[in-house]
Amino acid sequence: MTVETIAVTGGNGKIGSAVLDHLRKHSYETVNVSRGKRREEISDKYVTTDLLDAGETYGALAKADIDAVIHMATIPNPYRDPDFRVYQSNVMSAAHILEAADALGLESVCLASSINAIGSEHQDRPVDVRYIPLDEAHPRMPGDPYGIAKHAMEITADGFGRRPSTNLTISSLRYPWVTTDEEMREYFVEPDRSLDALHSVHPATGREVLFSYLTIEDAASIALKAVEADYDGHEVFWAVADDTTADAMTQEVVDTFYPETDVREPLAGQEAIIDNSKANELLDWEPNRSWRDL
Repeated sequence: MTVETIAVTGGNGKIGSAVLDHLRKHSYETVNVSRGKRREEISDKYVTTDLLDAGETYGALAKADIDAVIHMATIPNPYRDPDFRVYQSNVMSAAHILEAADALGLESVCLASSINAIGSEHQDRPVDVRYIPLDEAHPRMPGDPYGIAKHAMEITADGFGRRPSTNLTISSLRYPWVTTDEEMREYFVEPDRSLDALHSVHPATGREVLFSYLTIEDAASIALKAVEADYDGHEVFWAVADDTTADAMTQEVVDTFYPETDVREPLAGQEAIIDNSKANELLDWEPNRSWRDL
């Protein structure tokens, strides 16, 4: 398997631009596939397309002359767009990317999934945590348009991965809130994150997301690891920091916020409630940064 040129959809966005920067630092040729403003300074090539059009998507990836694609161009939450548009953006764009990548004989595709695929911060009912630590086998029970779409995207990727004719390595990365240093200072370092204060923190940093987060540098590094991987079919990976957003022991956090949940392994120190071990085993990836280092 040889990957030399990588396209990033949504390369003008927060995570997409960080991924392009990370790829450049690792000597990859890069293509920014985006509907936004042309920004040659962040990639070697720029191709514009509408990812909701199957023909345009195929044409854009063919024109880019790439070996792999990292797909970051989706609507990131369910609040500003009609429900059908949120679903269409997340599911159909991924389907078009996968179909084109398969037809063009690409090596790998990395898709941006989300913690919301299991049912998390955006839905009306609380997150249903069946056991801790959570792994990729935990049931997916989303109830909001964004979470449902991410669930459907993963199932779509499963289907492409099962095709006998498909040689793609397909990875879906379940990101929590991907944070910059400035965001971590504002939401983690400066506020009170002690056990008692955690009842009133921002939803993207609290109980509904299992007090998870990921630095933007680590989000970029796992995307590269995913397109460099070489396994058959589709795999889903949790991609979270190795610690929580709480200034408290993890066992205390679990006892307080998930008292009825089956705790299958002892929780030491301030370690994450979500298990990253699959990404470590299959992708040789582990997060390197923590908000506690700021």
